[in-house]
Amino acid sequence: MPIYTYRCDSCGHAKDVLQKMSDSPLTTCPACAKETFTKQVTAAGFQLKGSGWYQTDFRGGSGTSSASTDAGSSSAPSSGATDA
Repeated sequence: MPIYTYRCDSCGHAKDVLQKMSDSPLTTCPACAKETFTKQVTAAGFQLKGSGWYQTDFRGGSGTSSASTDAGSSSAPSSGATDA
């Protein structure tokens, strides 16, 4: 669900509200109870829930370089074990 920012034109009260896109916009200010509460134009807001992709992906560049580093380190011990 998107997060919308509202601001009262009368008292200046601002609030972020989590709403469905199909919900009607709020008009009554919770601080002064006037009908001057309007939705502001802001950057897109959203919530990421859980331990999803955003914690691990795109963190330090491309994933191929870290994969090749892991592959190189795993082959080194096996060659050392052969020599012993």
